[in-house]
Amino acid sequence: MKNKKKAIKIIITIVILTILISIIATFGIGGYFVKYAIARDGNGGDREVKEQITEVQTDENSQDIIKTNRQEADKNAKEWAENANKKSVEIKATDGITLRGTQYLTNYNSDKWVIVLHGYRSTPDSVLTIGKNFASNDFNVLIPSMRACSQSDGEYIGMGWLDKDDLKEWIKLIISENENAQIVLHGSSMGAATVLMASGDELPNNVKCIISDSSYTSVWDIFASEAKARFGLPEFPALNMFQIVAKIKAGYDIKKASATEQVKKSITPTLFIHGAADDFVPLYMCDVLYENANCIKDKLIIAGAGHTEAKYKEQENYYNKVFEFVNMYI
Repeated sequence: MKNKKKAIKIIITIVILTILISIIATFGIGGYFVKYAIARDGNGGDREVKEQITEVQTDENSQDIIKTNRQEADKNAKEWAENANKKSVEIKATDGITLRGTQYLTNYNSDKWVIVLHGYRSTPDSVLTIGKNFASNDFNVLIPSMRACSQSDGEYIGMGWLDKDDLKEWIKLIISENENAQIVLHGSSMGAATVLMASGDELPNNVKCIISDSSYTSVWDIFASEAKARFGLPEFPALNMFQIVAKIKAGYDIKKASATEQVKKSITPTLFIHGAADDFVPLYMCDVLYENANCIKDKLIIAGAGHTEAKYKEQENYYNKVFEFVNMYI
């Protein structure tokens, strides 16, 4: 009898210790990855790849073309932004933080608007060249700083899931200024995931179409891919630990934050763009999104282009396709 009681106590002790160790490990490991990946001051932007996620790489000729075109496009975009008629704007997100952006007012009489969203840990400057091209086509342009990036407040990056609700507030701002506004949503990388995630929610009729450049399928998928590429780690248990801590600290579930599930509900015409040599967001993710999209859709794949480099690799082809698509709805 004594031996039985002793055995039960040992088992209970082992169970309690196991639970305590699991909790400590979850908050230790999960907390590290949350800080690294989505905390404002994290190091997730410093990407060192241990294992390539795709065998397709940009060839040397493509790299030269991209470099040359990027330098010229960025220079022209900077000059445009400096000389444009612009206005600083801000909104309150639904969770109370202040988000800031810039409107580039091309034509006060134009109802055509585009909201251009940048990528992960990036800045509005990274998408100025897209804004410039829309402005050249008589669009007024809004380029926000996404939460926890650049000029906007926030402690944690939303990876598109929190940002989709922020985007709705930016849409409301434009409509409050122009109730007849016809709005295009253009996103790059995390910005692309944002516009796709928003597409599955109810959007005002003012939103006419969406351009998604280099979106990932879900937050879980991109972090799983990067855990393998950067750290050589499998999904389990690191991502599960990340999921628990992120839900507590950042307020969203990385498993639920799915662009794939959202596009299944979308009724907004969408153009999917991707670089065939993308070594950050694999090309297959674009195919998955396209196949699951339940809206009018089209796709442009640019050979030799890396992550969000399609607009530099084949500039004319990129913007011809974008405005051919946009002009069908505006």
